[in-house]
Amino acid sequence: MITDQTFPEFKRHAVEPIECLKRGWDLIKDQYWLFVGMSLITIIIGSAVPFGILMGPMMCGLNLAFLQRMDRKTGEFGTLFKGFDYFGDGLIAALLHYIPMMLIIAPFYVAIVLAQIAMMASRDRGGEPNPAALVGFFSVFAIGFPIMMILIVVLSIGFAFAYPLIVDRRLAGLNAVKLSFKAGMANFWRLFGLLFLNGLLAFVGVLFCYVGLIFVLPITFAALAVAYQQVFGVAPIQSLYPPPPPASFT
Repeated sequence: MITDQTFPEFKRHAVEPIECLKRGWDLIKDQYWLFVGMSLITIIIGSAVPFGILMGPMMCGLNLAFLQRMDRKTGEFGTLFKGFDYFGDGLIAALLHYIPMMLIIAPFYVAIVLAQIAMMASRDRGGEPNPAALVGFFSVFAIGFPIMMILIVVLSIGFAFAYPLIVDRRLAGLNAVKLSFKAGMANFWRLFGLLFLNGLLAFVGVLFCYVGLIFVLPITFAALAVAYQQVFGVAPIQSLYPPPPPASFT
């Protein structure tokens, strides 16, 4: 059983955002289309069931594929589904991620809807909304949206390393989340920079009729895997697949 005292060590201020993107691309470029497919399938299957029930094991499988590439092994599509070997721990990590995310987003949307209803109800005979109601609506958006985004960014940084810790260091789901938050907060601004760059890439992809987003997904995922390596190093990949016991001849 892993306790706080036996958690793997991590480095502080170790993430280099631009280097993560460069090395992330180097990691997958010779199998780029394979990782495009794997990233897309991860999102499709992971989103098929609410609360990230399938996203957890799919992300475990995707991170396992990145770890294999770091170990100079050829990526294989089947590796993606080996994440289901970590289904329980991946599910715990996903639930701990998605439930707070929903608790952050839901109040903002409820407040926006209520403010919009109030604005519509205040319309005068000419169809113009009451100025006070209009100011109230934009105030809710102007105050609520930044708060929501800040909380989402903090949550995303905190969970940046949860799935690779499950497959690389064999941590239980809860322990992986705890350690991910510790390491994420110790590298907060550098991870923020990486997420910002990933967001710019995603925005560029969206500009190409949203289809371009599919083509940048594997690069952003790979960049986060490189950030994990910068912070934790990578345990020998053989530990993920312990050798079978020796044959008995008795």
